[in-house]
Amino acid sequence: MVRAAAIVLFLLLFPISVLVAIALFASSPGTIIFRQERIGLRKVPFTVFKFRTMKNGKITLVGKVIRKIGLDEIPQFVNIIKGEMSFVGPRPLTQFDIDRLGWNSDSCADRWSVLPGITGPAQLTNVCNASLSLSKDLEYVHRKSAVYDMRLLLRSAMVPLIGKHTS
Repeated sequence: MVRAAAIVLFLLLFPISVLVAIALFASSPGTIIFRQERIGLRKVPFTVFKFRTMKNGKITLVGKVIRKIGLDEIPQFVNIIKGEMSFVGPRPLTQFDIDRLGWNSDSCADRWSVLPGITGPAQLTNVCNASLSLSKDLEYVHRKSAVYDMRLLLRSAMVPLIGKHTS
């Protein structure tokens, strides 16, 4: 069902994706799609796809706009279709970030027991804190349900309009 929804949304958003790609290329020529190895379910690496929003380490003007409204995430629907991600779950991290955050311990193991997601409770907070992010990720793992996912998706859809929560 999740894969089917991703296919439908990908097709519906395809015209917008073409416009985003044209805007990205026109504003800063180069690759349109950003690829990066991330760690997913059971710590299996995979390549995540996003629209490129940075050039020379700085967010571009077009990148800032598409990030604000979440359009940079559309290529991740391919990751969902491939079964590497879901709409909701802990964000997939790079191995560097896992090491930097110290999330290799057994106390963090549950975090990798679900598919990573485009959005999740940690992404809906306005606080950038490793401890809070991990607790939100683990909270998601233990509360995971279709109803909880729908609540998080609705909150995510509202972020461009009302912003993120502070806790």
